[in-house]
Amino acid sequence: MLITLFFSLLVSSVIATEKDSALPRLADAKAVEAFIDSAEVVVIAFLEGEDSHGFEEIVAAAKRVDTVPVAMCTEKEVWADYSVSSDTITLFRKADNHQENLELAEAKKLDADGLVNFITINEVRYITEYNQVTAVGLFNSEVKTHLLLFANRGTEEYTDLTKKLGTLAPEFTGKFLFVLINGAVKSNSRSLGYFGLKSKDLPRVGIYDGTSDMKWLLPKGEISVERVQEFCQSFLQGELKEVKQAGAEPKTEL
Repeated sequence: MLITLFFSLLVSSVIATEKDSALPRLADAKAVEAFIDSAEVVVIAFLEGEDSHGFEEIVAAAKRVDTVPVAMCTEKEVWADYSVSSDTITLFRKADNHQENLELAEAKKLDADGLVNFITINEVRYITEYNQVTAVGLFNSEVKTHLLLFANRGTEEYTDLTKKLGTLAPEFTGKFLFVLINGAVKSNSRSLGYFGLKSKDLPRVGIYDGTSDMKWLLPKGEISVERVQEFCQSFLQGELKEVKQAGAEPKTEL
């Protein structure tokens, strides 16, 4: 009953006529809040209307990035709540409580490809798989500490551990970014080597602190939610500073 009521209220706030059905229309502040809270990563086009520069481009981009919900808000009274004063494409993500703005008036070139790139680069989730594209969003985040899960994709452990850490990640929002590094990918061998690991050693869990450029490995053993939780808390309480670092000599990047 409560679920039905919630969705009925949400639908009543999101106006989508046949004409503008390409993007759901967020009619008020409550609708915007509900939309932001509906997924780990969402995009809102704060535009004056369908004739605005960027509307057709964001519609085309939304069709190509179907894992990220995209909606539109034309109510300028709501824009001010998010420090938006002109036509802007904004990405919201829960992993680090971040808002990334793309002000269209300042964009040198605006097309669907560019907007897809903007969304993809900044699409940091509770658990983000590390690659050349996601690395940009991860390292641009204000959260500089990463909880790293090293595992080989395709194994049963990979699937099981991803689910386990997925339940834990929200607890450390704003403190850690949870990053998955697939040890089966040859290009990730450098990341493994930085922690003194090889693919055969996985799965393992580590912490990388970008502020101090220090790194630690969770001691070998079962990778349980409780052990990882304690590992994270140990870092936050400063207890890992006296623990020997993992791998070889410190470097400046993963």
